[in-house]
Amino acid sequence: MTQTSGTSAHLSRSLGLWAIVGLGLGYMTPMTVFDTFGIVSGETNGVVPLAYIFALVAMVFTAISYGRMTRVYPSAGSAYTYSSETIHPNFGFLVGWSSLLDYLLLPMVNAVIARIYFESFFPSAPSWVFVVIYVVGITALNYVSMKGTSRLNGILVVFQVVLIGAFVVLGILALKDGTGQGTLFTMEPLHHAGVNLQPVIAGATVVCFSFIGFDAITMYAEEAKSPDVVPKAIVLALIIGGAIFFIGAWVSQALWPTLDGFEVTDDTLPEIAYKVGGMVFKVFFVSAALAAVVASSLASHASVSRMIYVMGRNGKGRFSRFLSHVHPRFFTPAHAVVIVGVVSLLAVKFTLEFVSSMINFGALIAFTVVNLTVIIYFALRLKQRRTPKEIATNIVLPAIGMLLTGVLWINLHFDALLYGAIWLAVGIVVLLVITRGFREPLTMRIEEETLAEEGTPVRHIQHGAE
Repeated sequence: MTQTSGTSAHLSRSLGLWAIVGLGLGYMTPMTVFDTFGIVSGETNGVVPLAYIFALVAMVFTAISYGRMTRVYPSAGSAYTYSSETIHPNFGFLVGWSSLLDYLLLPMVNAVIARIYFESFFPSAPSWVFVVIYVVGITALNYVSMKGTSRLNGILVVFQVVLIGAFVVLGILALKDGTGQGTLFTMEPLHHAGVNLQPVIAGATVVCFSFIGFDAITMYAEEAKSPDVVPKAIVLALIIGGAIFFIGAWVSQALWPTLDGFEVTDDTLPEIAYKVGGMVFKVFFVSAALAAVVASSLASHASVSRMIYVMGRNGKGRFSRFLSHVHPRFFTPAHAVVIVGVVSLLAVKFTLEFVSSMINFGALIAFTVVNLTVIIYFALRLKQRRTPKEIATNIVLPAIGMLLTGVLWINLHFDALLYGAIWLAVGIVVLLVITRGFREPLTMRIEEETLAEEGTPVRHIQHGAE
């Protein structure tokens, strides 16, 4: 069923290709490679770049599937929309619910990190005041303008990339002076005695957290200037982000084959900066890390609010209408933005270890399901499985993506599996309540603002499917 309306407010198509790529990179947080270097190096026995290769390969197959499905369903709901449309709305709700845990926690993680930075500089000051000011600022910007959010995010991402480039230059100079391996051209960061596959896969589950962001790009499908922008942005963000991670990891591993000499291995970024460039460079590098936190806060807050908006749009009743409200002036999902801000305020009390332990469960479920939807939609529904090319693109490639993300999923930390399972169980209860024990099926609606030609009003289209 298709309904058209020219009066209801909708999200504004104001984002171009590089704006969306920037949001994806901001979400991915390029500086993370230095924060987690010590953890992953210890886990993998000194082959951090290899762990990133494993994670990147797994993500490439999934990124292809995301790109294909966003062309089929240009909605802001991402995996939630694809699984609802191709499998069943109830199943899609559980996929969306699982993903919601990760997406809701990421803005909070950034607020916790910002709080930790603040406490390190001002240990006697009340940190809750800083958290409130920080979260209110991020929320306000997302509430008022998606375009403004995108612009500020872009500036912060560029700042990060420039500082990472400076690190690479300083690292190469240090290698020439005999630090670490003494050369950039060494295979030691990829393989040496004592390296085993299982620890590398475990390390890949840690660094795959860094790649969560390319999928969030699909949340901006209804704000892209053109439907073709999002699939291109997914690939570009993944390639650029993966290259930054790999280069940063390679130079770091060549400089420090072991963790000997590091006082803190849980977050090695400050020491890495000091060791390679002294105190002045450390100040700039930590400033870039702060910029990364802000950029990630902006991007993650924006993406999860769009997911809440879409899930609310597909619900029934007053609460669903509240969640799916679009501000008539700012064209942002205003109520969803505020809800994310309220949840982020919990950063006042929660620890980084606790919050981080719950992340990745839902994201990897979503990755696996998106690959599955490609097989169901193209190979089964459209029956595009007759030629070798169709079999490869519609069955083999997404199946490989499912397998690789499945391997990462089963190697998650126990806490992530435990808390994720609890969250999923709560989602099942919620689903039972809103469907009255599955007696009232959920519906799925895709809203698509068609691109108007000059002088032609934009139509508001809504598709409903039982």
